[in-house]
Amino acid sequence: MCSPQKSGMNALSMRMVTRSGSRCPGAGPRRHGEDPAPLQKGEAVAEGKQSHRPVKHQRKARRLCVAYEASDGEKDKRAEPLKEPVWEPQDWQQQLANIRTMRSRKDAPVDQLGAEHCYDPSASPKVRRYQVLLSLMLSSQTKDQVTAGAMQRLRARGLTVDNILQTDDSMLGQLIYPVGFWRNKVKYIKQTSAILQQRYGGDIPASVAELVALPGVGPKMAHLAMAVAWGTVSGIAVDTHVHRIANRLGWTRRATKSPEETRAALEAWLPRELWSEINGLLVGFGQQTCQPVHPRCGACLNQALCPAAQGL
Repeated sequence: MCSPQKSGMNALSMRMVTRSGSRCPGAGPRRHGEDPAPLQKGEAVAEGKQSHRPVKHQRKARRLCVAYEASDGEKDKRAEPLKEPVWEPQDWQQQLANIRTMRSRKDAPVDQLGAEHCYDPSASPKVRRYQVLLSLMLSSQTKDQVTAGAMQRLRARGLTVDNILQTDDSMLGQLIYPVGFWRNKVKYIKQTSAILQQRYGGDIPASVAELVALPGVGPKMAHLAMAVAWGTVSGIAVDTHVHRIANRLGWTRRATKSPEETRAALEAWLPRELWSEINGLLVGFGQQTCQPVHPRCGACLNQALCPAAQGL
């Protein structure tokens, strides 16, 4: 049996442990004989609730970052801005196919008498290039048949830079007459021939910029000379036929007032691989079908697709 003294000590220890366990969590140890601090109003209720319901913690929203791996071709390159779609006329591919069909026989004057048919094929390359340039200078405001006749007469006398410079102006005028503006062309041919002899050794320049700097040579002639004489496509050669037909078909975004303006408008959308074809194709089409006065719309395959034909 326990002695009365031990029994009293055990009871005291139990009371101390019980009071100590009733203290709020986090409270420091209480000294011997210290009374517990009373709960404030509402704390007992809150304490009871906390003991039965779990505390809900508000989740913090996370920002999701998505990264895309660039392909091999896109690595180490800066992003390029989106390009605006290139304007192109409606139905132009069908219109072009129809013109090719109508020109398939290649029987227009330009097909037999154009600049590529006016030079002497037996001459040296330098002389051939000179003859190509002169035929283009003569062709301005002149029908192909008239230009071809003048070239035949010039070639019969020996069409070289030296021979032209030794021919007096009156004789040169007789040889090229009746090309359009023949008097002015006599002057331009003499001046250009002298420049070619002095600066280019009797050959012609190999760039559009140098060609148009020659007296009597315009952009259309320069682009044709680059194509026929040098075999280089430098741009679209636009004469009155190409200028007229492009506007009739609606191949320019807005109406153009000059051949050079039409050239810039066409080159803005027409694929470059078609540039060399357009001049001869449309010139012959203009000579035979889409004529300046009284166009033969009834015989044209583009009648239903041509804006100008709808207004006639």
